[in-house]
Amino acid sequence: MPVRLPHYSPEEAARRGELIYEHTIRPVVEVDNNGKYVAIDIDTNAWEMDTDEDAASDHLMARIPAAQIYVTRIGYGYVRRFGSGRVRHTV
Repeated sequence: MPVRLPHYSPEEAARRGELIYEHTIRPVVEVDNNGKYVAIDIDTNAWEMDTDEDAASDHLMARIPAAQIYVTRIGYGYVRRFGSGRVRHTV
């Protein structure tokens, strides 16, 4: 799997992610999805929602392998995680 490097500083990624969420996604999802996670590609505005944070990111990465992912939790008013994804360790 190719290594995805962040294109933005954490502050810029958060700014872009929150802007996309507030203007495009929040009006669509907030009513009945409290507590679910939204993974957003801050380059394309594509997004995925799931009850599991990793699943939302995985679905988005399956569609857009080079996604610059920002994750937020619906109804919580704070960012849970942002960046290029999680690191998997094998034993």
